[in-house]
Amino acid sequence: MSNIHRARFRRTLSMLVLASFVVVFAVAAVLLGGFLLWSAAQIDDNAVSRQAQRVVHAVEAQRSTTPREQESVAIWDDAVTAARNNDQSWLRDNIGRWMFSYFGHDESYVLRPDDTPLYASRDGRTRSPQSFAARGSAVLPLVEDLRKLTAAGYLDVPPSVSDYVLIDGQPAVASVMPLVSDSGNLEQPAGHEAILVSIVHLDLDFELRMIDRYMTEVGRFTTSADSAGDVESFPVTNRAGRIVAFYEWLPNRPGRELLQRTAPALVIAFIVVSALVTLLVHRLQRALRALETKRLDAERQATEDTLTSLPNRLSFDRQFDARLDASGLHDPPLALLMLDLDRFKQVNDTLGHHAGDELIRAVADRLRAVIGPTDTLARLGGDEFAIVHACYAGTIEVAGLAQRIVDSIARPFRIQGSEAFVGVSIGIVVATAGRRDRNELSRCADIALYEAKSAGRNRAVFYEEAMDEQVQDRHTIEAELREALRSPDQLWVAFQPLCGSAGEIIGAEALLRWTHPQLGAVSPARFVPVAESTGLIEQLGEFVLRRATEFGARWPGRSIAVNISPAQLRNPTFADRVFDLLAETGMQPADLEMEITEGILLDDESTVADTIRSFRRTGIRIALDDFGTGYSSLGYLKRYPVDRIKIDRSFIAQLTTANASDAIVQAMVTLAHALDIDVTAEGVETEEQFRALLGMGCNTFQGYLFSKPLTVDGIDTRFAAPLPRVA
Repeated sequence: MSNIHRARFRRTLSMLVLASFVVVFAVAAVLLGGFLLWSAAQIDDNAVSRQAQRVVHAVEAQRSTTPREQESVAIWDDAVTAARNNDQSWLRDNIGRWMFSYFGHDESYVLRPDDTPLYASRDGRTRSPQSFAARGSAVLPLVEDLRKLTAAGYLDVPPSVSDYVLIDGQPAVASVMPLVSDSGNLEQPAGHEAILVSIVHLDLDFELRMIDRYMTEVGRFTTSADSAGDVESFPVTNRAGRIVAFYEWLPNRPGRELLQRTAPALVIAFIVVSALVTLLVHRLQRALRALETKRLDAERQATEDTLTSLPNRLSFDRQFDARLDASGLHDPPLALLMLDLDRFKQVNDTLGHHAGDELIRAVADRLRAVIGPTDTLARLGGDEFAIVHACYAGTIEVAGLAQRIVDSIARPFRIQGSEAFVGVSIGIVVATAGRRDRNELSRCADIALYEAKSAGRNRAVFYEEAMDEQVQDRHTIEAELREALRSPDQLWVAFQPLCGSAGEIIGAEALLRWTHPQLGAVSPARFVPVAESTGLIEQLGEFVLRRATEFGARWPGRSIAVNISPAQLRNPTFADRVFDLLAETGMQPADLEMEITEGILLDDESTVADTIRSFRRTGIRIALDDFGTGYSSLGYLKRYPVDRIKIDRSFIAQLTTANASDAIVQAMVTLAHALDIDVTAEGVETEEQFRALLGMGCNTFQGYLFSKPLTVDGIDTRFAAPLPRVA
């Protein structure tokens, strides 16, 4: 009896297991079918969304492009003269025909300062100026707005006003821009310039150009939306938010097509799988599921970043390789964006590593919100991220994505009750037919990222072939510079005299020089940036500072100026090191002048300001170098203790040449003296410049008019025999 019961139990258990499998399979089939339908719908939605994005970009591009195209003739002395003289022949050749044949502007008009028509052209053919009357209701509101803008004044590029309008009941882009002088020699009352009017009809010709240029779907512009369910439409709205027209197209739905093609195969597969499922053994199925679960979990842990749940470097490399292999000739090229956070170490050091981890997670969330659905985002480690982006609209689209990322990361982060500020530097490389290796693309993106950081951080830079040579040159300079620091005979310090108003020498500026046995004299502009990026600048700075203090100790009463790098000033031990050198060499603190740039103050205000104040308390003077070329010069003069400003040589070179430099330099001198600050003019090379600067009230002067940089022996001689007065 026990055997019978056991057999019945096994049969019952087998039936229950079979019934369970049937139910599970049925549910799975329903879920799978629903998932396929949902996936197809998602694919279609994504496809339609991308198509709509291309349409939006194409339509908006025309409105923003039309004013830039107008600039080719609107900012031109000849155009202003032709409008004044009613030169119809010039206007016909250079506006009517040119704007139509080269840019595709269907209609062009020139209005007088009183807004009456001076010239009219349609389809490149000159028409009666009175034909503008039919366009007045659509265009004159734009003209009125433009008059207000030009009356308010502008700096370089004149303002323009463009909008979507209806012309003869059909949509068009209208843009108005004043005719202005490119040389600035032709004066016009603000708000009373002649105006160039351009009209681009959103007609079949425009649609064909849009399809060819932006790869949009075939469609049409219409003033009323089609109610058909399969037709997609994009509303074109004017500045007031009113719908002027619709762009309609029959979208491509790849998900639906995929379902239609695979439906028979899916049905057959379902029947076959249904028969096989009933034959599976419960234990085997459970074991397989357990093994699969363990495998998936192990793979997830190996390929996922635990902090952000983004793909890690290993997973990213695999996905990037797969996308490179799968992309064909007709697919959009792939762009690789390498991201590195700026000032992240300061957050880590200030708020702690837990705050740093929270910041990394917040950055990942912002990046997820910015990228598109087809983009691949990964965290490579530390504060480095990478994105693979399909360039549907070329490099302009990639540049736009990069700028959105920069703007998003620049917003403050709320971390542990405090606001944290970081930036992001981005290196970009686009895969081409000859450059499709992942390692090579990563190398190029890293090079571009380095250029972004070298150019000031918080920006995006595209890779260029010339950067390879720059990288090799930097490596060479770095290696040779390290060797030069070990053999001091290559590095030496020159001194350029600093002269007073009577031409007498009152001091000198210490300038680092490098004479290489093979390369010869290496320019500081070539090796100083390398030293700053590789951490060698502090060694070089201390070398110059030691030579300067040794020299200054021999000439008490003479001011010796030394350029200080940001890395030196951020070092908390720098001040103590300077005081030790002064004590060791015997130089008087009042004879030492430290030249800093405004960028140092901007980068780390509190630390730098404390160090500067400690210098001034001991009598060391502070000078702002390259004054007028930085960020907010006037604000720093009020906020920080500064003894001297050095006006940049770019202003001095343009003195007495009938431009604005005279007024700018005079304003700098007047302001500095009002704040009891001395003024030094750099790069004085002619007597005319010297006399002009004397008249403006400059205190001291430096440049080749007085002396080029000299060796120690040369400056000793000049100090012993003061420079004669310059007449």
